[in-house]
Order: sequence, then C-alpha cells, then structure tokens
Amino acid sequence: MSDLNEQSPSWFQRFILPGFAFKAVVIGGGYATGREMAEFFLPSGAWGGVLGMLLAALVWSAVTALTFVFARQTGAVDYRHFFRGLLGRFWVLYEIAFVLMLVIILAVFGAAAGSLGQLLLGLPTIVGTLVLVAGIAGFTALGNASVEALFKWVSILLYGVYALFLGLALTHFGDRINAAFSDHTVGPEWLLGGLTYAGYNLIGAINILPVTRHMKSDRDAVIAGLLAGPLAMAPAILFFVCMAAWPEVKGVPLPSDFLLNKLNMPLVHWAFQIMIFAALLESGTGTVNAFIERIAGVFHERGQTMSRALRLFVSLVLLMCAVFLADRFGIVQLIAQGYRFLAYAFLAIYVVPLLTLGLWRVTRPHASPGANASPLA
Repeated sequence: MSDLNEQSPSWFQRFILPGFAFKAVVIGGGYATGREMAEFFLPSGAWGGVLGMLLAALVWSAVTALTFVFARQTGAVDYRHFFRGLLGRFWVLYEIAFVLMLVIILAVFGAAAGSLGQLLLGLPTIVGTLVLVAGIAGFTALGNASVEALFKWVSILLYGVYALFLGLALTHFGDRINAAFSDHTVGPEWLLGGLTYAGYNLIGAINILPVTRHMKSDRDAVIAGLLAGPLAMAPAILFFVCMAAWPEVKGVPLPSDFLLNKLNMPLVHWAFQIMIFAALLESGTGTVNAFIERIAGVFHERGQTMSRALRLFVSLVLLMCAVFLADRFGIVQLIAQGYRFLAYAFLAIYVVPLLTLGLWRVTRPHASPGANASPLA
C-alpha cells in the first residue's frame, strides 16, 4: 500500500485534507454544474434549499466521522479491509455494488469531459474523454501523495471560482438574490431533499479511506469527519445562492451555463468550464484510487508493493472498459434505474450496518478490532 509510512503528518493532512478529499469524490458533474442543486434543493425555495443543504452537510459529517473512527479501529485504509471488519464474509457485496457504480460514474464523467472539450475548443468528444482518462490514470499511478495533491490544488481552484462567481452574481443580479431570500417560505421538500442528497453521496467517505493514514488518533478522525460535511458543501451553498435568483433554472439541464449566460462574461465562462473539468478529474481520480488501493492492500498483506506501472495498467484497463464499453453495451442507459438501485444498496450494505454494528463496535468499552482501542484516544 502506497505512502503508508509517512512521518509527522501536518494539521492540514489530519483535519482539512479529508474534507477536501470528500468534496472531491462527491462533486462530480452534477454538483459542479448545479444540476443536483436544482434537483434536490431549489424546489424548497431559497431558505428551504439552504436548510436542506445544511442537513445534508450534517449527515455527511456524522457518517464520515463514524466511518473514519471505525476505519482506524479496524486498521482499514481501503474498502476491502473496512467491510471485512463491518460485514465479515459478506464484504464482497460492497465490492460488487462499488464496481457497478464505478463503471457508471466513469462512463458519465468521460461523456461529460468529451462534451466540455467540444464546447470549449470544438474538439471531437473523444479527445476530451481521452484527456480525462489520461489524467485519472496518471494521478492514480503515482499513488496517494499525488492524488492528495490533486485534491488540495483543485479544491483551491474550485473554492476560488465559486467565490468569484458569487461576487459577480451579487453585482449583476444581487437584487434578484435579495428578493429570493426575502421570501421566507420554506417548501416541505427540504427535509427529503437533504436526506436523499446526503445518502446519495455517502459512499464518498469510503472512497477516501487512504487519507485516514494521516490521523494520529480517533479524536483526529472525529474532527476530520465533522469538518468534511461543511468543507464539501460550502461551494454548493455559494452556487445555490446565485441559483436562487432564477427559479426557472430548475428545469434547465445545465444551470451553470444558464447563470453564466446571464453574466455574459466569456472569460468567467471559460474559467468555470475548466473548473468543471478539474472537478471531474478529481472525482474520477478519487473513485478509481479507492479501487487501486483495494488491490494495493492485497500486495501489502503479502509483503509486496504495488508498482506504479501496475497501478497505471489497472487504472487504464478500468477506465477504458468503463468509458468505452459501458456505452456500447447500454450501461449508461441503465443509470435511471440502476443508479437509484445502487444508492439503496449502499444504504443497506454500508450506512445501516455502520450506524448499528459499527457504532456499537466503536463505542463499547475496550473495543479494539484494530490497533486503536479507545474511541477518542
């Protein structure tokens, strides 16, 4: 397993990096373009949407904190070891669901990257897809340190672009934003929207288990987990404030394009599209790295190290199969049915066992499935 012997992790690696990593794997294209914000939160109105997003962030924080503590107590830095500790012999159920989800996600990301390349540069869609594939394969081949550097720098870019976007929106149509938030009506959908969106993305906590190797104690795990929710949701809230000015954006396929057209600033439009590509890159990299680290864990058990060449090969094979074969065999067409089914599967395989058996394991006296016995030592 790569980078396991790192000495003296910094406070950033212990507390902030996990939140950046969690944001990286949940952002994807739907979050970055605002499509998920419009779908889950805008129907509840401006304040209702904010309440729903705060609820989702709270759920993310609670589950991520518990996930990190359980991971430390079981000595797990990949999903295979984590679910062996949580589900025992049934751990393979998670792997089946995860691989199916991985193929769908990568197929969608590849298609989105291709569309961005065509939109920005007029390139054939295959070019954008191949650039994304090369980027993901390159970062995962270099190991966890490279992946975490990507999380850090893309996060800075992303927070900066969203903050800039909010500032410009306030100057261009701040009156509409004020009017939207002057209406204190809260739609009843905010509760369901918040819980649904939170559950839909909780798998992200599993995908970033390699970052737990930086944590010195279970107290670190709790703090990092609690910070993960706000760090992941903050950019979405900034963007949602802008969206609230235009309720009609709810029915638009790409809310980001709608709002960027309202600003009518080509350079900002370009910056935002580049940020979306970077979001696809970090989200895809985080998800593929979770699979690579699962394989690296097997090598580690045998006293071996997974080479960079093998990491690159496995990444490329996985990506090529997902991006090119998925659409050919109609897997992308199954998203409407299959994705929701898999979301429920993860709820049953991961969230419910974690909140019951996992919570009991980490809170009972002298619980020590791994090296760390005290829940908050």
